[in-house]
Amino acid sequence: MEKIKLIRLTLEEMMQSYDTGVLQVEKYPTEQVSLQASKPPILEDIVVGFKDEATKIIGQLIGPPEHLQILSIYGMPGLGKTTLAKMLYNDPNIDLRFDKRAWCVVSQTYHRKNILIDILRTVSDLRRDRILNMEEEHLAEALYKSLKGMRYFIIMDDIWNIDAWVDLQRFFPDDSCGSRILFTTRLRDVGLQASPQCVLNELPFLSEVECWDLLQRKVFQKEHCPPQLIDIGKQIATNCHGLPLAVVVMAAVLANMEKKESLWQEVVGSLSSQISDGNNKCMDILELSYKHLPVHLKPCFLYFGVFQEDTEIPVTKLITLWISEGLIEKQERKSLEYVAHDYLMDLIGRSLILIAKRKSDGQLKACNMHDLLHDMCLRMAEQENFLKVIQDQLSICEKHHVNIQSYSNASCSRPSGLHVRPLLGHSLNPSAFISCSLELLRVFDMSTTNMKYYDQTGIPLFVHLRYLAVSSTPSSIASLHNLEFLSVDNKEVVQIPEILLSMMKLRYLHFCGGAQFMESCQMRASKDESFQVNNLENISFIFIYEENDEKILRYSPHLRRLKCVFERIWDSSKKKYRYPNLNFLNSLESLSVSFHRNYVTNTSPGLMSFPSNIKKLNLCKFDLSWEEISMIGSLLNLEILKLQDVSLEGNQWNTSEGEFLELKFLELDGVQISRWNASSDHFPNLERLVLRKCHHLKNIPFSLGDIPTLEMIEVHGCRNSVADSAMKIQEQQIESGNDELKIIISRSTLFRSNHSKWYEFAVITFPAMNIQKLTLSKIGLPWENMSIIGRLPKLENLKLVSNAFEGPRLNVNDDEFQKLKFLKLDSLKLIEWNASSDHFPRLKRLVVRYSYYFQGIPSDLGDIPMLEMIKVHSCGNRVNGEKGFFCSKSIARSISCSFHRQTNVSFLCTEQVVESCLLQVKSNNGLYANCNQ
Repeated sequence: MEKIKLIRLTLEEMMQSYDTGVLQVEKYPTEQVSLQASKPPILEDIVVGFKDEATKIIGQLIGPPEHLQILSIYGMPGLGKTTLAKMLYNDPNIDLRFDKRAWCVVSQTYHRKNILIDILRTVSDLRRDRILNMEEEHLAEALYKSLKGMRYFIIMDDIWNIDAWVDLQRFFPDDSCGSRILFTTRLRDVGLQASPQCVLNELPFLSEVECWDLLQRKVFQKEHCPPQLIDIGKQIATNCHGLPLAVVVMAAVLANMEKKESLWQEVVGSLSSQISDGNNKCMDILELSYKHLPVHLKPCFLYFGVFQEDTEIPVTKLITLWISEGLIEKQERKSLEYVAHDYLMDLIGRSLILIAKRKSDGQLKACNMHDLLHDMCLRMAEQENFLKVIQDQLSICEKHHVNIQSYSNASCSRPSGLHVRPLLGHSLNPSAFISCSLELLRVFDMSTTNMKYYDQTGIPLFVHLRYLAVSSTPSSIASLHNLEFLSVDNKEVVQIPEILLSMMKLRYLHFCGGAQFMESCQMRASKDESFQVNNLENISFIFIYEENDEKILRYSPHLRRLKCVFERIWDSSKKKYRYPNLNFLNSLESLSVSFHRNYVTNTSPGLMSFPSNIKKLNLCKFDLSWEEISMIGSLLNLEILKLQDVSLEGNQWNTSEGEFLELKFLELDGVQISRWNASSDHFPNLERLVLRKCHHLKNIPFSLGDIPTLEMIEVHGCRNSVADSAMKIQEQQIESGNDELKIIISRSTLFRSNHSKWYEFAVITFPAMNIQKLTLSKIGLPWENMSIIGRLPKLENLKLVSNAFEGPRLNVNDDEFQKLKFLKLDSLKLIEWNASSDHFPRLKRLVVRYSYYFQGIPSDLGDIPMLEMIKVHSCGNRVNGEKGFFCSKSIARSISCSFHRQTNVSFLCTEQVVESCLLQVKSNNGLYANCNQ
């Protein structure tokens, strides 16, 4: 155990780097987003009927007053409140208006700490792991500081009552700079209770025309509806009673039918007989969509009721639970996991389930369900005796599935019954279940509960258990002969007992904090004693430090996925150190390995080798030789390769023909490489290339753009030359007639200055050839690098914030910023700015804030014909007008200069200022003076 403590740092780094397994719920998306804007939920519905509402609310968000204001979008479930809020969140006018934006889901049962984490991860520059480990009071303090002095826009989605706002309102500063908070809620009074001045927006129902428009778009996409189906289709749309969710779900039913008049007529008949008046009309339509599901999908859909409302569900966990419950039918030549994934995609295609997150390679990572569909799911599950949610003192006799959301009284009647199949607890007293009569239990998820309560009398009774998630391995686990999935959610290193290796039905082992084989196993292996061959398919993750670990793994010939930590091991036969050898795992398809270095000696552990059937390989913290890289490239089935914090021999990568023939996804993260020489022949099937924090890499090989299958290149945290090369690759492809290649440069991009220092700045995600908006923050770049930004051909919006650049003087060159419309200089140490109207020919708005050393805005900018507004806030005396603020004749009529100083301010204008030009000078006490010329 002493050795395990020594490598704790390595373990923690690995846990941060890898997806640690089936039960790890990463609640918040890691999509390509800026540091100032996180993406709200992924909704792929076609938006119809929201244009007028969106226009009205945008006006409320960007218009007066200046004080912090609350707005509310309210209406019954299914009207599209969240969809409309998403439209507002992503609107360019909103993005232009606010310094920071954030999205959080409150839900019926909210947790203040989770909401604080949601918002803080979006509006602050703090690292994700640091935020997740902060105490609640520190989260609140950090949130307040992050928003202080900023104009922010926060959306609080699905807020049910005023309690959440009462808990949180003190963390949102009001600096009278136009900040806004938007609620989406079912109830009108929630907004008014939060603030009597709340701006209420009731979301109307869709008209019959809008319902039909949405229905046919969802059913036929870009095709036209056949004439014989138009009247029937309009009748179906009318029966949706103006509810967008009902239309979308009904469209999914129709889309999965043959386009025959008789079949659609049956749907009309079903609707006419089931649609009731009042609040149940949408629920009836949703239930109809359930009844039209194929038989094999119905239990899979109902199983979503096991999860709490608004929960993001890891796809791997969902599939594991489905399989454990026996909900997945066996199909010839397909694994159960593959079939389950098909089931999930079918439910998504029917608009019953939403995609919440995707992995870096584009695969599904998490999903969720609309809250109204969740209500319907629970209702149908209870009707069919499929599921019971325990909120209080209840017993279960005939329910197949139990979801315990709150249960603490040990003296009350406990859940029991011959038909109970899964038991998932969210908040309960474990002592209440010691003597439960749950003989048919198949799923038992108590990962947050101390297992000592169950070891005595509880666990041994669950002889039909397939899935067990606990905080520690129960001593009575040997009695669980049918167990297939075991997850131990504990940050400590777990000792794997010998009994686990002899449980013939066990297929999946997940240890959140890592695991090592018990000493008794090691002793048997050291004596070359044999073990029983097991059926393990997935282990995540274990330490492989000795030859004995290899010997034990030889009795797991069916392993398909393995995550582990390597250390060099002593080869007793060859009398030298080497890497662990896993070539005997012939079924292994996915391998993730982190190397723990032994710093006692620098002796090389020799060459690595891998099983020949590997399809996915993830290597972390290795020093790779040319031979090893070539060996990896020769793996005939390799499709996904991720290298993290890896050093290559000579800091150069020369790929060769005949290597990486099947590779589709390549990610280089923190790889020590300066030159990369490759051609399109070396990665003939590559679809996606991701580069992260490759600080020494100079460029991407241009020939990679000629790979016919290449769809996307992502650059994160690399030198500007790498980003430039990606852009040039896209340029070349467009010139060659290929406009399908997508370039993403996000999170951060690196510049290197003449001072031999790396600089990092935050960048909003953009396709490389269509850069329209750029935000730079906290870098300290020299102003000379401004010309790189000025040459971006489509740049329209530029924000320089918090010492993005350093130095006293900015000189703009000819032919730069030719399409720039908006420029913001915020908290810079700039003194002198030399520019003319030719340098910003299309500039409309200029904002200068908190630039205390700034001596003045170039007077020639007043001659820009399109200039509409100059706004100055808390700057030096000359800018604020103490020595005069000069404008020339072509400045537009609505020049607005906002001052937040209590000193007397004089305002001087040249004789050429146009007539009726309104100049507003404001102090902290309000409007100080009006100057009408």
